Amino acid sequence: MWGSGLSWIAAAGLAVVMVACGPARAAQPDCVEQGPPGVDVAALTGPVRAVIAREMPASGAPGLAFAIVRDGTVVTGACGLARLGTDRRVTPDTPFLLGSISKSFTAMAVLQLVEAGKVDLDAEVSRYLPVFRGRPGQAITIRQLLSHTSGWSTLQGNQPRKGKGGDEDELARRVAEMAQWTPAKAPGERWAYSNANYLILGAVIEAVSGQSYQAYVESRILKPLGMDHSFVVDGRAHDDMATGHLPWFGGKRPLDDSRPVRSAAPAGGVVASAGDLARYLAVMMNGRDDVISAGHKALMMRPAGKASPFYGLGWFIDAKRGRVSHSGTSPGVETLATLVPGEKTGVVVLVNAGGGVGFGETTRLREGLTARALGGSWAGDGGRWGQKALFASLVLLPVIFLLCMVWAWFHRRALRAKSGLFGLFSLWFPLLTTTAIAVAVLFVIPDLLGVSAATLRMFQPDLALTLTAIAVTGVGWAVFRLLLAYSGRGKA
Repeated sequence: MWGSGLSWIAAAGLAVVMVACGPARAAQPDCVEQGPPGVDVAALTGPVRAVIAREMPASGAPGLAFAIVRDGTVVTGACGLARLGTDRRVTPDTPFLLGSISKSFTAMAVLQLVEAGKVDLDAEVSRYLPVFRGRPGQAITIRQLLSHTSGWSTLQGNQPRKGKGGDEDELARRVAEMAQWTPAKAPGERWAYSNANYLILGAVIEAVSGQSYQAYVESRILKPLGMDHSFVVDGRAHDDMATGHLPWFGGKRPLDDSRPVRSAAPAGGVVASAGDLARYLAVMMNGRDDVISAGHKALMMRPAGKASPFYGLGWFIDAKRGRVSHSGTSPGVETLATLVPGEKTGVVVLVNAGGGVGFGETTRLREGLTARALGGSWAGDGGRWGQKALFASLVLLPVIFLLCMVWAWFHRRALRAKSGLFGLFSLWFPLLTTTAIAVAVLFVIPDLLGVSAATLRMFQPDLALTLTAIAVTGVGWAVFRLLLAYSGRGKA
């Protein structure tokens, strides 16, 4: 009974917050579809239309682009706006920041250098990057970096990204700083997803090729594949890109600064349209030697070893279903690329919105579209009521603490009258508990999520603000009680 009542109170409180603070939601999507002459586009895209119509408004995403690959044939679709508050629409050629799907491009670039005889997968990173010599991570191998078995942790890889200048040596300087770190685990001991691995690989590509990561990937992968609406981030704003939108108390707000950090490129900085990324997936599944050998394509798409049973080189592996995939999460953008190599089928979904906690999530949109495009069913994962209730409860906590301050003011005489051991305990114990809560919400929770507090603010600003408000108002309430109790001692 109490749980039900609290859920209703939490939902009502969040509704007030959303009405007061939330921006306009996405309207029913208006989509366009296209494909090569002679292809029945409607037959290929038909299964996904119901998912888009149902899930896109619920996600709050302003726009999306998608592509379906069937035996080398690519059809594309696009819905909605590239930026809220404008009339600029998403098209199949609109470039999106791919996020961690970019790791497969970095892996492909490394394998090109392996085929050229310039890199050995089992060589230590210190062979190619002198800044690692004599450092804690010097014995990590290139293969371990590619497969996330290097020992670097998720938290280490999610340290805040610094710098927006776009200097060509930005990546090298960042990796030189990382060389000072001590890996969380011994190399090869266990799997842990970490952006640090791919930033280091990007520096290896630069050192071995003599080109910037951007120049290498664009000239050796994007251009040969005909990815004409794609590029690698260079620290500058590009007006043709889809703008990212951050979750904001049930709604979405556009990023104020849409310049991706140049030094993050090897881990998440390839920018591509849905159609271009689909062409890339088709090449990954064509079984031919082209940008890399067919053998190395296969190597990328199978488990890298015992410590990495579900990750290859730049791709997640679902051996049971015969699928290879990678998602991407950047501030305000979420993406998903999925391949079924045995069927030469693939799906791309690019969404210019970050998912909230329970409210405004894009997971159902991306995964539902993918499932239906691959010929499967999609029942969804429920209404995410648990997550919604959690977020609503968190939003209400600062309000509750403020109401407690009001209550303390009207009951200040009772506070001043407390004495003895039990009285002291009742006065000071709330400070202890609220301080513990503050430490938990500001440090422990972000750490459990594998991010720093600064990174959480970049991706989930509403959650970060809510956690900060809980910490401040909670400790503020406890201190306020003490001030009331001790400042008025002896007064009537």
